[in-house]
Amino acid sequence: MNSRVNVRCDRHDGPFACPDALIGFSAKFQEYGLIIHDGGTASITIDFCPWCGRRLPESQRNRWFDELGHRRFDPWEDKVPAAFQDDRRLAAPPQD
Repeated sequence: MNSRVNVRCDRHDGPFACPDALIGFSAKFQEYGLIIHDGGTASITIDFCPWCGRRLPESQRNRWFDELGHRRFDPWEDKVPAAFQDDRRLAAPPQD
């Protein structure tokens, strides 16, 4: 799966601009998605590898929103802390 996510193109700036890039990965949510090539950065989350059929790691999207809410951050209104921009926060157990 990593080889499909890490496709590098010398003609496009990123995976959403390159028609050869099919799979995206969100580090902050730990989820994979099929890239929708419509000019934006949308993708459809997938639970299984399209090539081998193996279950992919569970998405951490709900945990991301729960942890921000617990800290009283509104991701739509507030500046999201740097630790929530990638997978750094996943190294620590969730705080209650």
